[in-house]
Amino acid sequence: IPQETRLLFRALNLLDGIEAEGLIQSSGRVLGKALPVSKDSAHNPLSRHQQVNRLSRVVVSLEQNAKATASEKLGSTLGLYLHLTAMLLRRIMGFDETLWRFDASSFKDFVWRSLFAKTLPFEDFEAVTSANYRVVRVPWTAMHTVALLTLKFGATCYPRLNTSNFDVMISETPYPATVSKNTRLVVRYHDAIPVLMPHTISDKSFHQASHYQALRLNVANGAYFACVSDATRRDLISIFPEAEPRSVTIPNMVSQHYFPEESSAIRIPEIFRARALATVRMRTIVAELQTPLPSNSSEPLQLDYLLMVSTIEPRKNHLTLLSAWEQLRTESFPKLKLVVVGMLGWDHKAIVSKFRPWLERGELVMLADVLASELRLLYRHAQATVCPSFGEGFDFSGVEAMRCGGAVVASDIAVHRDVFGDAAQYFSPYSATETAWAIKEVIDPSAPARRQDLIAKGARVSERYLPKNVLPQWHEFLHSLKP
Repeated sequence: IPQETRLLFRALNLLDGIEAEGLIQSSGRVLGKALPVSKDSAHNPLSRHQQVNRLSRVVVSLEQNAKATASEKLGSTLGLYLHLTAMLLRRIMGFDETLWRFDASSFKDFVWRSLFAKTLPFEDFEAVTSANYRVVRVPWTAMHTVALLTLKFGATCYPRLNTSNFDVMISETPYPATVSKNTRLVVRYHDAIPVLMPHTISDKSFHQASHYQALRLNVANGAYFACVSDATRRDLISIFPEAEPRSVTIPNMVSQHYFPEESSAIRIPEIFRARALATVRMRTIVAELQTPLPSNSSEPLQLDYLLMVSTIEPRKNHLTLLSAWEQLRTESFPKLKLVVVGMLGWDHKAIVSKFRPWLERGELVMLADVLASELRLLYRHAQATVCPSFGEGFDFSGVEAMRCGGAVVASDIAVHRDVFGDAAQYFSPYSATETAWAIKEVIDPSAPARRQDLIAKGARVSERYLPKNVLPQWHEFLHSLKP
């Protein structure tokens, strides 16, 4: 979860007695060799220009080349297999994988814009670009692949990282490697969806097997688990009961970009036009979006819409929301629009196909690359933010909407009950009729009390996820791991 990773890394560096370094690793690309671990010049014969060149090549190796030639792609594939074989041989011979050192001092632009700028405010620029980083050259998909291949011969073979200089390593998924004996591995466990809902994920066979096998490895080796919700922790324990004494719940932090502010809806049509997803051609836009009111107008802009913020993929349940919205338009709210914010995910074509007639009429709008300041506005002025997913580990969008002063309507799944509490109106994700009823209960202008009640409760519930309330939990947990 990139957003959570950025927030957590910055936050950990604020804690007393904690010095956090970042780990740079690709999912599928072999990275360039960075600097030797030791800063001692006696153990580092590289001149300054040689060091800069090495780090520059790490940056290049991280950047995907969409226009790579066939020979370049072949070379990259051969290089991956060579490194995969070398990694397996090192493990068999008892050698560890090196955590190379990445000095970010000359590459602050890369660190900021490529790794952090999407989530953190500019005020954090110096803090994250001045931090220390390490590099694992072999991609984690290669680590998973080696383990799954060797499993066919009777035993999984995972690499071992040389983490001897670190007390704790935090991974954002079940991690496909072991760590040094003096290091405690903490898995930031977001959800068990690859195991419990494998029919809802992409690349099902590999994703399910790699998640399960790495999770099994981590549990067997005594890893600790910091789960993002009580529901996620319960799912973990249902699979591996022995992990219960080593698992805690520490919720995700909401970004400081989201907060209640008094604002006008006047900019929303501008956001619609600027952020409409480029892959979808809209033939017409309704009149009020073509000619928004001038900024000095005292007349309020009448623009009623439901908002959903999520990657477009089957598990997120866009189509049930679409059916419910169509019912609402037919029966009670003919001018109600649907705004969907999110990038196209796996198996999205069937969803977009259902969207298309409404997109072409301008009644449904798909947005991507929306800035946090724009999303804050959309949350604030939506009739409701709807979170209809079949399964989640946390669900940022509902919490963000609450922080911005919006009302939330959510599917009645365990994680939503845990995270949103009584600050949401719930519905079955399997019933469009029930979804429509729940939304109507919140947005009905003749009965505004329910919406205002949810907004007030959401303001209180969402405070739980502010850094000032989550960081003490991390502080206590990490210090409890001291031997």
